[in-house]
Amino acid sequence: MSLVEHLEELRRRLVIATVAIAVGSIAGWFLYDPVIRLLTDPYCDYWRTVPADVRPTQECTLFFMGAVDPVLIKLKVVVFLGLFIALPVVLWQLWAFVVPGLTKRERRLAVPFVASSVILFALGAFLAYVTLPKALSFLLGFAGSEFVPLLTGDRFLSFVMLVSLAFGLSFEFPIVLIFLSLIGVVSTDALRSWRRWAILGIAIFAAFITPSADPYTMLAMMLPMMLFYEAAIIVARLMGK
Repeated sequence: MSLVEHLEELRRRLVIATVAIAVGSIAGWFLYDPVIRLLTDPYCDYWRTVPADVRPTQECTLFFMGAVDPVLIKLKVVVFLGLFIALPVVLWQLWAFVVPGLTKRERRLAVPFVASSVILFALGAFLAYVTLPKALSFLLGFAGSEFVPLLTGDRFLSFVMLVSLAFGLSFEFPIVLIFLSLIGVVSTDALRSWRRWAILGIAIFAAFITPSADPYTMLAMMLPMMLFYEAAIIVARLMGK
């Protein structure tokens, strides 16, 4: 394929992925209410720990400051859900774009690649949600009991979605390593020799990519990535790389 043909192929794959996200967003529109309750549960758990006499509201409630904020909040959550729902299609388009440069044996890994990527992303998002109550308790209580939170829905939901996205992407780490070893960019010997530097890099990565920067979230991201690094070496070794 010429450069122009590669660009046309890339555009076609991007269009398909965008349409898939748009369709997923339509489904996300109808899932908005239960998802909002799910996303706000960690904050409400923290809110119940605040003494009743210093709570800023009588009920667990998030606020908005502008007239268009409700629209932006709903659209942001809906598009995020659309991306999550359309993730298998997006990953399949990514794989289909790089397939022409792979061997026939490597092309057979399309389904395992997409399936494992979706599972790992969902696992990462789930772990982010599990660690969120601890992170919120640490962050919101850091200034002392003299201060109580009055959170806006836009900033809180953006924070939750960024944490989920950061965990989801970080859990793709072993897939990236295995793919690089598959196409011959790295070898298992190189991965083993880079182990110490990889651990340092993972720690720095976790410190920068986690929006909260609290120790609970950082450790929850670092430890699985270190295990994934070792798992990638084992899998690549079994594949003869």
